[in-house]
Amino acid sequence: VVYLRVESARFAMSAVSAAFYDYPSRDMAIIGVTGTEGKSTTVSLIWQLLTLAGKKAGFISTVDYCLGGEVMANPEHQTTPEATTIHEKLAAMRDSGCEFAVIESSSHGLSPRTNRLGDVLFDAAVLTNLTHEHLEFHGTREQYKTDKANLFRSLDSHDHLKKGRLIPSFGVVNEEDTASSYFRSATSKPVYGYSTWDDCPRGACATGITEDAQGSTFTFSSSAQVFRARINLPGAFNVYNTLAAAITVFRIAEIPLTDLVGLFEKLTPIKGRMTVVDEGQPFEVLVDYAHTPSSFQAIFPPLRRRISGKIISLFGSGGERDTVKRPEQGRIAADYSDIVILSDEDPRGEDPVELLQAIAAGCPERTIGTDLFIIPDRSEAIRKAISLAGSGDLVLLLGKGHENSIIYADRTIAYDEIQEARAALREAGFGQGKAAL
Repeated sequence: VVYLRVESARFAMSAVSAAFYDYPSRDMAIIGVTGTEGKSTTVSLIWQLLTLAGKKAGFISTVDYCLGGEVMANPEHQTTPEATTIHEKLAAMRDSGCEFAVIESSSHGLSPRTNRLGDVLFDAAVLTNLTHEHLEFHGTREQYKTDKANLFRSLDSHDHLKKGRLIPSFGVVNEEDTASSYFRSATSKPVYGYSTWDDCPRGACATGITEDAQGSTFTFSSSAQVFRARINLPGAFNVYNTLAAAITVFRIAEIPLTDLVGLFEKLTPIKGRMTVVDEGQPFEVLVDYAHTPSSFQAIFPPLRRRISGKIISLFGSGGERDTVKRPEQGRIAADYSDIVILSDEDPRGEDPVELLQAIAAGCPERTIGTDLFIIPDRSEAIRKAISLAGSGDLVLLLGKGHENSIIYADRTIAYDEIQEARAALREAGFGQGKAAL
């Protein structure tokens, strides 16, 4: 038996996987998307724009993936799979004729400790934002930032000739994020920005944003071109995700901006990202994956401005993960919500009630049983939220989004937040039964 002895089998697995599948990333234009929030949506929007423009593309994300055919649900909670799976899926995309592949690139996947993406030849790198997350793995925020920037550093190794076309490598960053300059400095390649500022000399910007329950209307500007645009994606933060996707597709696929902006209204949200649950009730129910202080800070203010009634927010926090964020989650939710309900997310090996009490410590001005409830059972908690909602209110279900299970110390139960909310609304008398009356 012939074998190779290496310092780290896991690190070496990346190079072995690339070779085993005959280096699939050499044959497609590869786009990596990293950041704390917005990665899955931005990956989807890039893929949608490419597909709507007539390009064959695949993608890999936390929520789902496409190998060149139908979009399939990702059954795992893992954002970036191991190197063996990454190259297997890239090979399937290549073999199905894809010209482009979009990969959601997590900090774990970009870290040399796992090296899941170490042998993927990226042509474009996108940064959505950088905030507090995953310190239980990286140790410090600086290391977290450094690991994510590996995506941009990888651009310097090449400009690829793929299928007869030279693809100059480039980066895309959110200009409004304080880390954008750090990511710019991580590569010598051109880096384009996006923002909601009035001036965008190196990328794209959106101004005059008007938000409603269904989406946003805004003025899109890039390369001295100005368009009035509309997206049917709830949440003002989706304007940022759309800008990132548009500038990336414009640069890598050379599709005219006029054509791209015309496709914006056809973009669809992904499951569990500001998903509307409507059973005919007189109040709104939204399901979103937001689970960090920064994502809370992104979604709550515009909702507070738009909602005239009460905001009833329901969320938890992952067990055996970053504990520092828990009281901060509670504080932000309490600042913008009329009622806060704390419930299981994925307690894992922690005591569910103690975990939720750590979140409640961030909103000491709230009274348990009046405007603060600790209800570990997620299904029961959703029914409580709906029972408290009236006309013009919003029930905001956060943290689970697209995920298909809740993980406890001794068991994992199947769970679908959207279907659970729909079932609770019907039990409350809304939906088909009420419509028939």
